[in-house]
Order: sequence, then C-alpha cells, then structure tokens
Amino acid sequence: MTTTTHNNTPVTLAHCQSFDQQDPLSSLRDFFSLPSGVIYLDGNSLGVMPKATPARVADVVAREWGTDLIQSWNKAGWFQMPQKVGDKIARLIGANAGEVVATDSTSINLFKVLSAALNMAAEDAPRRKRIVSERSNFPTDLYIAEALCKERGYELMLVEPEDIAAALTAEVAVLMLTHVNYRTGAMHDMAAVTSAAHAEGILTVWDLAHSAGAVPVKLTAAKADFAVGCGYKYLNGGPGAPAFVWVNPLHTNRFWQPLAGWWGHATPFAFTPDYQPAPGITRYMCGTQPMISLAALDCGLDATLAAEPLGGMDALRKKSLALTDLFIQLVEQRCSGYGLGLATPQTHAQRGSQVCLTKDEGAYAIVQALIARGVVGDYRAGDGERHKDILRFGFTPLYIGFEDVWNAVEHLRQVLESGEWQRPEFNQKHAVT
Repeated sequence: MTTTTHNNTPVTLAHCQSFDQQDPLSSLRDFFSLPSGVIYLDGNSLGVMPKATPARVADVVAREWGTDLIQSWNKAGWFQMPQKVGDKIARLIGANAGEVVATDSTSINLFKVLSAALNMAAEDAPRRKRIVSERSNFPTDLYIAEALCKERGYELMLVEPEDIAAALTAEVAVLMLTHVNYRTGAMHDMAAVTSAAHAEGILTVWDLAHSAGAVPVKLTAAKADFAVGCGYKYLNGGPGAPAFVWVNPLHTNRFWQPLAGWWGHATPFAFTPDYQPAPGITRYMCGTQPMISLAALDCGLDATLAAEPLGGMDALRKKSLALTDLFIQLVEQRCSGYGLGLATPQTHAQRGSQVCLTKDEGAYAIVQALIARGVVGDYRAGDGERHKDILRFGFTPLYIGFEDVWNAVEHLRQVLESGEWQRPEFNQKHAVT
C-alpha cells in the first residue's frame, strides 16, 4: 500500500479509492459506529464509539448492576477489571502483563508518578531540584508539575524541544515529556531521549496521551521510568474514559504513591487502619473503580487489538503515515495560495498520527466551517509569538480511509476558495474549541 504516484502525477480521487481497495486494514472500520456524512478527523481528542460498546455498557447496567448487584464484584470480575484492562493496554505500549492498571485520569496519574519520581530523586540525588519539560507540553501536565514544585521547593524549567538535550544537567531530577506533542504532532525519540536523561542521572516521565493506540510505543525497550496516558483518544474508550499508569518494575515497589487509597492496599478487605501498599502496579490505584467506564474502555481496546492479526501497531503505523503523507501532499497540491503552513514534521520518525496546519488569520473559523460541512477537526490557539494558531487533524487508521482524506481536503479547498469561513457564525467561539 502506497500513496505515491508515478512521474509526480497529482493524486486524484481515483488514486485514493484505489488506495482504499488495497488497504489490508479496511475491515477494521466495521468495528466502529461512524455517523453518516461525517469525516471524523478528531480521534486524537475523542475516539469514535465501537459498535460493541452500547450493548456491553447496557449489560453492565441492566444485568451486572441491575440484577446481580454487589455480587458482580466477584461474579462479573469487576474487582480485577483495572488489571485486566491494563494488560490489554500493555500490549499497545510495549509493556508486560501485570505492569499497567487502568485507573483515574491522566492528571491524577501524573501526580502519582511524578510524586514517586521526585521521592526517588530526593533519596538518590537530593541536590537535584529541577523538573524539565517542553514549553508546549499539554497544560495539565505543566500545572501538575508546577503544583508539585511549589509544594516541594523544586523549579519547573520549560524549554523548546531543540533545547531539551542542553537542559539535562546535574540540577535536574526529572524529565517530563509528552511523547507526541498535542499541538504539532511532533514525536520524540523515546529511547534516545530516555538514554540521554539516564546518562545524566535523570528520571523520565512520559505522557502517552497522543501515542497509545496511534504509534508503536516500546516502554520496556526504551528503559523508561514512568508513563501515563488516557483512554478516550486513540483507545476509543469514550468521554472521560479511565486513564492508565505504568511504572518500570525496577521502581514500582520503592515508594508509596501519594494517593494511598484502599484499592491500592495489599489486602483492601482486611480493613486495617494502617496502609500497607500492594506489591507492584496495583499500589497505583486509589479509590473504588468506575465499572461502567472500564467496560466501555475494554470495548475500545478490543476494537484496537483487532488489528493484531493484521500486523498490529506496526501495520496501523504504516497506514497512519500513509494517511498523513497523503493529507500533507493534497493540501500542498490543492490548497496552495491560501496562507496555510505546516506545523507537523514531515520526517516519519518525528511525526505522530496527526497533521497540524497553521494560518495567521481565521484558523478557528475555518475549522468551524469544516465541521458544518461534516469534516470534524479541531483548533488550538497559538501564543502570538513562537506558536501560531493550529488547525488540527487526527488520523486514526482503524477507521479513516484514503477517500476520506481526499474529501476532507476538497472541503478545505472549498472553504478557503469561497471565503465562507468569514461568516459570522463561524467566528463565534464556543466553550470547547
């Protein structure tokens, strides 16, 4: 499967239809409920609902909860769900069974692992008082780090991606990065960055929110220290789906995580007044887990793991790169002259599964005009300096096809050519952008 044409011939709709016919992953689209008339390029914010989810959730509500009631903690296996779902996530992020739990939110899990990392650093290298992160990291990550720095007397140092290597000095305790940047789709080389940090005695914390289920991740091979991620983007677990947490087994039992709730206790139903942390990753749970949400996430993971017999994450990655290559090529071919820029790296090793375009004026309104036409992407505001406004398009290879890409770019061309994005209704900001 390729999206290149011979002799620099422009790509046509017929080419894209041919690419779909050759796509070995095209059958995976059948696992999802896709609204008619919608080209959904926002799976990097909220994934599409799997077809199996409504019936599974209904069964949890009507039978497991409604009929079996409290017996379902044992009878339906509710108590083991965080680990069961975590084991499925582990297959997508290069971890082993028993090393991941699905629990809480990304922000809460980041607080847990960053606290644990700082505890380790304080014991091993107490003079290190700095956390380094990327200036354009997702804000919740920076807020959590800022709060912990204020609480513990650390410094949060924010740098541009090209300055990360120089920032890894003897003052740094933890390097905290998102593997794929939410604004630009730029992807770090996890193994190389982790190795560079470890060479300077620095622990690494990775946020996989825009990686898990989208690009191959190899936490164990990279020798990463801690990782978190969410379940509602490329894992298709539904709005507010539980997140996940992974800790390198070398570190798991060294410290309590700070939210020492009863589900992280070694014997929660002993009901002892003192806390004894469970061995391994189970100690990174806190309170009672949300069974309905975990069931929905479980369906999303099953739909993603349906790609395993077809080549798994490597096959999904190959298609993802083909889709994003095609989108970039078609935008250059069909939308030149309208002031669009490209924020996403064209080098494959540096790109996640999204393409981000820039425009000096009207980025938000263009996205709104596209949504009105059934092409759903989203917008991220710039800072007026280094970072421009972003038109952001996510390409989930499980359910996006090549003809979808052609049609999305055609709508973009028409929106730009007609100037319809300038209409007042497209320039009114909503609460969620």
